[in-house]
Amino acid sequence: MTEVWQALLRASERGEAVALATVVGVEGSAPRHRGARMVIWPDGRIVGTIGGGTLEHRVIAEAQEALRLGRPRRYCVNLTRDLGMCCGGAMDVYIEPQRPRDHLLIFGAGHVGLAAARQAELLGFRLTVVDDREEWNTIERFPTAERVVLDPRSFCRAVEPGPYTWVLVTTHEHALDQDLVELLLPHDFAWLGLIGSKTKVTRFFLRLRAAGMDPARFERLHSPVGIDIGAETPAEIAVSIAAQWVAVRNRVAPAR
Repeated sequence: MTEVWQALLRASERGEAVALATVVGVEGSAPRHRGARMVIWPDGRIVGTIGGGTLEHRVIAEAQEALRLGRPRRYCVNLTRDLGMCCGGAMDVYIEPQRPRDHLLIFGAGHVGLAAARQAELLGFRLTVVDDREEWNTIERFPTAERVVLDPRSFCRAVEPGPYTWVLVTTHEHALDQDLVELLLPHDFAWLGLIGSKTKVTRFFLRLRAAGMDPARFERLHSPVGIDIGAETPAEIAVSIAAQWVAVRNRVAPAR
């Protein structure tokens, strides 16, 4: 069993999504007892076993589907009638996706960045705040975040995109916002948002298109950011952004 928990820990440290399959019920003769566990990766790799053979093959397929949908499921099977195994018993397997903690990068430690960070904490994000202004990017303002006091452009070039990385661009300069968006758009993130008016966004897109960027990439950018609730203050804007995060997480098409 130790190898299963070690595999889960390693997957979490690497930011990998895996599924944990646990035998939660057994009737009659079965290859494994209640409590047997197995870790499954999206590509079908496993650590541990719940019995091998056709049973394990089916559970791996169920786990891959659970990972794709992001929802747990149960697989109940009669080993002889359903799988043609000679055991004669039945098994009930609970399959639970184990996703890494979402990581939010906030470029900009100003008023909106601060308010958004507070909302993100409530939603369980791991936070990184990037701003080279030491007087703004302080431990007092962002006590639970990793703070990067560095030129955002330099940091941006080293960012590793992925399905659990979220990015909010809300710096104090329009030119910096545009530079960051230009660096970020070619990559795939869970969500990429830019604060700004429709006029600002239109101008950005015109400049980026003129620079040769594929217009299809613009569809990946949420901007103006957040759900339209008539927000004006930093706190209200942060609430509208947080609502969009929840909608994206829950696979509900957010209002734009």
